[in-house]
Amino acid sequence: MIIPVRCFTCGALIGDKWSKFSERIARGEQPAKVLDDLGIRRYCCRRMLLSHVDLIETVLKYEKYTP
Repeated sequence: MIIPVRCFTCGALIGDKWSKFSERIARGEQPAKVLDDLGIRRYCCRRMLLSHVDLIETVLKYEKYTP
């Protein structure tokens, strides 16, 4: 749902790179080139960004209602 702040494996900061990554991917750039440009070299960190599914907007539709 929300991109983790740090990589689960190595602990490197990745949360701050998500917005730039997603914007550039939406414009049609190749993911490998974007990750290289952002300085993400470790495969564990690359996996965190490549495999993330942004579901926050979908989940917010089903916010718990308390009367």
